[in-house]
Amino acid sequence: MNSQSQDPKNEQIVENNELNIGEALIPVIALVGMLAFNVFVFGDDALSGSNQFVLLLGAAVAAIVGHFNKVHYTTMVEEVAQNLKSTTGAILILLMVGALAGTWLISGIIPTMIYYGLQILSPTIFLAASVIICAVISVATGSSWTTSATVGIALIGIAEALGISTGMTAGAILSGAYFGDKLSPLSDTTNLAPAMAGTDLFTHIRYMTLTTVPTIVVTLIAFIIIGFTLTPSGTTDTQEILTSIDNSFRITGWLFIVPVLVIFLIVRKTPPLIALLIGTLLGAIAALIFQPEIVLLISGEQAPSFTSYYKGIMNAITVDTAIPTENELLSDLFSAGGMKGMLGTIWLIICAMVFGGVMDAIGALATISRSLLRLFDTVFGLFASTVISCLAINITASDQYLAIVVPGKMFSKAYKDKGLAPENLSRTLEDSGTVTSVLVPWNTCGAYQSGVLNVSVADYFFYAIFNWLSPFMTLIFAAFSIKIKQLSQSTAEA
Repeated sequence: MNSQSQDPKNEQIVENNELNIGEALIPVIALVGMLAFNVFVFGDDALSGSNQFVLLLGAAVAAIVGHFNKVHYTTMVEEVAQNLKSTTGAILILLMVGALAGTWLISGIIPTMIYYGLQILSPTIFLAASVIICAVISVATGSSWTTSATVGIALIGIAEALGISTGMTAGAILSGAYFGDKLSPLSDTTNLAPAMAGTDLFTHIRYMTLTTVPTIVVTLIAFIIIGFTLTPSGTTDTQEILTSIDNSFRITGWLFIVPVLVIFLIVRKTPPLIALLIGTLLGAIAALIFQPEIVLLISGEQAPSFTSYYKGIMNAITVDTAIPTENELLSDLFSAGGMKGMLGTIWLIICAMVFGGVMDAIGALATISRSLLRLFDTVFGLFASTVISCLAINITASDQYLAIVVPGKMFSKAYKDKGLAPENLSRTLEDSGTVTSVLVPWNTCGAYQSGVLNVSVADYFFYAIFNWLSPFMTLIFAAFSIKIKQLSQSTAEA
C-alpha cells in the first residue's frame, strides 16, 4: 500500500505515435547501464546520492528522445509535476514514519517489543513467524507500509539481537506484508486492480487466492527450512541482551497500548498519515510517562523542565537519536534517525518520479506496453506480456500504481478478445505489479521499505520469496491452463 494525493484510476496514459519501440527503450537501456556502472563503482554507497543523480541523467536522455519526437519541454515538466504531486502522501508518510520510530524508541515501545519477542520467538521459528505476524497485521490494516513501520521495525531489532541476517528478516517481513496487502479489501492496490480490469473487489480477491495461497505456502516452507539451518550468533547472549534492555528502559506491557491503538485506527480506515501522527504523539506521551530520564538525556539538558522535555521529544522526532548502552549488539537497536533519517529515501523517490514523469510524457510507457501486446498471440503470451509490462513499468516509472494502471488500461480489451474473464487480468496485475515494486531500489515501494527497515534492496531481494515468486506462479497457472476463467463462465455466474 502506498498513499497518493490523487486518484490513480484517473491516471492518463500519454500516447505518442511519433515514438517507436526502439526510441522508447533508449532511456531504459541508458538508465540500466548507468545504474549498473554506478553500483559497480560505489557499491552499497550508491544510494547515498549517486544513483539519484543517475536517475536524473536517465530523465535527461528521455527528454532528448522526447524532443526529437515533437514533445514540448513544458509538457514534460508538467508531467513530472503531476508525478511529484502523486508522491506527496508517500513523502509525508515517510517523514511521519521517521518521527514515529524516534518516539517509539525513546518511549521504550520498540525495546519492549524486542524484549518480549526475544523470549517468545526462538531462532528456529523466527523467520516463519515473522511472515505470519506481518501477514495478519497487513490483512487487518490493508497496508504493507504500516506493517513495516510498526511490527517490521521491531522484528528487525529482534533479528539483530538474535544474530539473524537482517536481509533474511526483511524478506520475511515483506513476504508476509505483501501477502496480506494483496488479500485485504482495505488495500488501495487490491481495489485498484479490479477497477482497472473491470471486475468487482471480492471476485478479484477470491480469484487471487488461487495463486497467492500456493505462493505463501512455498514461502513459509522455505523460511521453515532456512530456520532449521540457522546457527544464530546471538542465541547464547540472549539473557545478556535482555538484561541490557531492562537496564536501559522501563519495560512494561502497558507500552503495547500505543501500537495496538495505531493498528486499530488503520483497521477502522483512518488514513495512514493521521494514524502515524497519532502514534508519534502517543509515543511522545509514553516517553514522558515511562522514560523521562531518557527524554532528559537526549535533550542535552541537566535539569528537568518543560523546555528540556520538549527539546528531548523534538530531537527524537526530527534528528538522529542514540540511547547509550554498554552492549555493542544493542547500539544499532537503540538508535533512530527521526525525520532527518528519511530524507535520503525521499530524495531517491523525487528523482525516480522525475524519470518516470518524463518517460510517461514522451509516450514511452504506452509504446512499451503496446509493443508487448503485439508481441504475443497465445493466451500464455498474453499473460506473459502483462507480467513483463508490469515489471517494466515498475522499473521505468518507479511507481506500483502505474504498474497496475497502464497495463490494466492497455490489456483489458485483449483479455476480452481472448474470451478471458477480467479477473484474470486483475490477478496478474497484482501478482506482477503490486508485489514486485518492492524489489526495485528506486521504485517508491523499494525506496520506502529499504529506508524504513534500514536494509538495502540488494540484501533482502533474494529472501523476499513471496514477492519474486508471485509472477512466476501466475505464469505457471497460465502455462498449464490452471483455473483460467473464461469470459462466458464469468458472465453466467454474474
